[in-house]
Amino acid sequence: MNRRLWMLNVTVKDGERAILSRDGRFERVLGPGRHRLIDPLKRLTAEVVNVVGGEMAADRYAVLVAARPEIVAANLVAVETGASEVAIVKLDGRPVHLLGPWAKRVFWTAVTRVEVERVDVSTEPRVAERHLKLIDRSRSQLVTETVVEAHEAGLLFVEGRLTERLAPGRHAFWTVDRKVEVRRVDLRPSPLEVTAQEMLTKDRVALRVTLTAFRRIVDPVKAAETVADVDGWIYRLVQFAIREAVAARSLDEALSAKDALNEELRAVVAAKVATAGVEVTELGVKDVILPGEIRELVNKVVEAERLAKANNIRRQEETAATRSLLNTAKVMEENPLLLRLKELESLEKLVEKVGRIDLHAGAEGGFDALLTKLVRLSPERVG
Repeated sequence: MNRRLWMLNVTVKDGERAILSRDGRFERVLGPGRHRLIDPLKRLTAEVVNVVGGEMAADRYAVLVAARPEIVAANLVAVETGASEVAIVKLDGRPVHLLGPWAKRVFWTAVTRVEVERVDVSTEPRVAERHLKLIDRSRSQLVTETVVEAHEAGLLFVEGRLTERLAPGRHAFWTVDRKVEVRRVDLRPSPLEVTAQEMLTKDRVALRVTLTAFRRIVDPVKAAETVADVDGWIYRLVQFAIREAVAARSLDEALSAKDALNEELRAVVAAKVATAGVEVTELGVKDVILPGEIRELVNKVVEAERLAKANNIRRQEETAATRSLLNTAKVMEENPLLLRLKELESLEKLVEKVGRIDLHAGAEGGFDALLTKLVRLSPERVG
């Protein structure tokens, strides 16, 4: 734009428009080309703006439309939203802007095609699939989105009230004028460790018990309405149950009847958690920790029991061996030939360990004497 004498020269490119004003009042919009305007008193001013995807301030638009509504309508469009309404603005078919309630944006339509899709979010908080594809969820504060996995259940809370259970998949909701929250609940069995706590048995012996439980949520809606913290609630129930069970048993009963103790705990806890839509699949005692002096006494008792058992087994073996020898002696006494064979067998074992044997001849000596007089059971048998 330049002036020469009484002429105002304005050059407007294809992607531009010029707003022409006379004495500060909007007069018209100049299109592309070269414009030579007679202005000897310098009353005209021209403002060249880029209109490709461009916008105008809403307050300035209000001034222009009040002065020349027909000219403004041919070049600009205003997008306004009401209460509980959002608008998706597409420029040349591409979604660019998402307007929340009580918003106003003004766009140039001279070059860019402007399309507006309005959504009433007062009755339905869910974002439609076709709208979800038009929204940049990473930068929008009007939409909340979550993905519920196959092993989960989604719980939809609107203004703190549970309204729906969501199936696995992707879900998006409008957060306009409302608080929307999605809680994901894991439906798989989950382990819970109940750490050691000190308690007294029926015979006033202090011990500490560690337990392991596996819980599974079978009704997430009931669990959410009944219990704020499922794991913390089960933890306390198991603690109370094990205290009552141990207090009703002596130390020996608590240590020996572990299976019965586990069954009792499982029955008590399962009956209570079932009212909250939770199932305890496994519950058992993992460790029993005794005080130092009690542990030493128990170890001594166990050691004494094992020693007594070993001695009993040893005596039984010795008795069986003696009985076997007695039976063998009776058989040999009744059968001299068998006794002679046993003597020769013993002689054979003895000879294997002897390196040299000297035989001296005599009236009753020699090899025959060695064979006949080496083993004697009694004088009568020798004679």
